[in-house]
Amino acid sequence: MARRDLIAERLTKAFAPASLEVIDESQQHVGHAGHREGGETHFRVYIVAEAFRGKSRLERHRMINQTLVAELQSGVHALAIHASAPGEGAA
Repeated sequence: MARRDLIAERLTKAFAPASLEVIDESQQHVGHAGHREGGETHFRVYIVAEAFRGKSRLERHRMINQTLVAELQSGVHALAIHASAPGEGAA
C-alpha cells in the first residue's frame, strides 16, 4: 500500500473526517533534506473533522502526529497539516 493511502486510512479511522486530502509532495523536494529515491517522504494533509472542534492548532497537530507516529518514525520526513472542524472554513 502506498504511504499516502496508509496515511489517509489511519486518519480516516481515527477522526472520521468530513473531508480529507493527503498530497504526496515528495517530488518537490528532490535534493533537499529527507528526500529519498522513490519519494513518499513529504506530505500535506487537509482534514476537516468534528474531533478538532474546540481544539487549538497545536492540539490538532499533536492529535494527527500521534495518529501517524509509525509513519513519522519510518520514513515520513515532513508533514504539513491543515486541520479544522466543520464550519471553520478551509482546512
